[in-house]
Amino acid sequence: MRNSRDIIALSPIRFGTSGARGLVTALTDDVCFAYTLAFLQSITFGSRVALGMDLRPSSPAIAGACAAAIRYAGLEVDFCGILPTPALAYYAQEQAIPAVMITGSHIPFDRNGVKFYRASGEITKQDEIDIIETHAMMPDVIGDVRLPEINRLAYQGYINRYVQFFSPQLLSGLRLGFYEHSSAAREILREILQTLGAEVISIGRTDKFVPIDTEAVSEHDARQAQQWALDYGFDALLSTDGDADRPLLGDECGHWLRGDVVGILCAQYLGAQAVATPVSSNTALELCQAFVVMRTRIGSPYVIAGMEELTGRGHHAVVGFEANGGFLVATALEKLGRRLKPLPTRDAVLPMLALLAMAKEGNIKLSGLSKHLPSRYTASDRLAAFATEKSLRLLRMLATSQAAVHDLLGDLCGFVNSQDQTDGLRLLFENGEIVHLRASGNAPELRCYAEADTQVRADELVCICLSRLKSWL
Repeated sequence: MRNSRDIIALSPIRFGTSGARGLVTALTDDVCFAYTLAFLQSITFGSRVALGMDLRPSSPAIAGACAAAIRYAGLEVDFCGILPTPALAYYAQEQAIPAVMITGSHIPFDRNGVKFYRASGEITKQDEIDIIETHAMMPDVIGDVRLPEINRLAYQGYINRYVQFFSPQLLSGLRLGFYEHSSAAREILREILQTLGAEVISIGRTDKFVPIDTEAVSEHDARQAQQWALDYGFDALLSTDGDADRPLLGDECGHWLRGDVVGILCAQYLGAQAVATPVSSNTALELCQAFVVMRTRIGSPYVIAGMEELTGRGHHAVVGFEANGGFLVATALEKLGRRLKPLPTRDAVLPMLALLAMAKEGNIKLSGLSKHLPSRYTASDRLAAFATEKSLRLLRMLATSQAAVHDLLGDLCGFVNSQDQTDGLRLLFENGEIVHLRASGNAPELRCYAEADTQVRADELVCICLSRLKSWL
């Protein structure tokens, strides 16, 4: 017999901002089995566990190892197949059972991950510590790693969630482009859109996994979207990241909307009273003076904790979103006599449907939705293959040395008015501009976020800052 704690300790797989992730080569059967068994032993559970996965080629093997751990724990594997992470989470919530999702979300092709859910929702940071510290005795040889037949109830339940909340034929008359690539939502989202009356044109489907990052859209995807808009005359263009918990929504011109702007507009459409969001999200949220706002660290566990605190203070209609556009619902919401149940995990479908509904009901183009918001614009990008230790050293130096900040950005932004170290280093300059540097929690990357009064300036800040960092270090 072996101990899960020993196997986890010797593995390079670690919890990041959203699940245990790392290189596929390190996600061995033993490691996946150990994490899953430790998770099951550290929580209260019933007789079965929901299991789902994304379209990464490594996902079936990882799912098989997790299924073996579930069976070893004496539980039934409720295999839901390929589906969005929020669809699996919603099914587990409705069934009051735990869930395990195999996904690397948006991170590079050579990586993957395992995300765990209690029956009540995402595990907490304390749960992560408990999993790592649990002594779960496991066999010397991993047993049956086969996956059972797919249960389609989770798939259908997610469709029902939205077609029952939004008005029938709400999207009739809209011509929508769906950039499918390798999204786990490429079947289910099409079905939802068509059920609501839209004409859906599928583009860009591929069997090769595409790591779409909705916070740092590539130049290729930006140009491609604009060309598709010219070629097809869409009213909007829709896509998601790999596991469909982060939306990518483009207007009629093929311009991708920023995720935090999508979040603000979605919160407005749903009539939210209070919003939790990370420090990296657009400050137009506060400036529009429509919500009680709580800022958090980056990552859904922190947003969820913020929503729980807002709910505990007596606020109703509490939601959350991240700068990547992933939208969370903490309390039941009502609109036009229809009720939407809570789903406190990132979701891509709700914010896209909400903005399409807002545009259709207001008889305006998607590009016009944000014109009433304060003129604050954000941009973000990253330096890939940038060691976490290197990022942390850099942030420590900049946080403690005004001279270092001035050497890097002084001629670009002027003097620093204040700094925020809630998550990484967020520098607020006298001219009102913001530059935020942070080590990624999911991959060896240094992320840069910027905010300014124009989109051109925000893009410029990110580009110049990352360029200088590459040559400055």
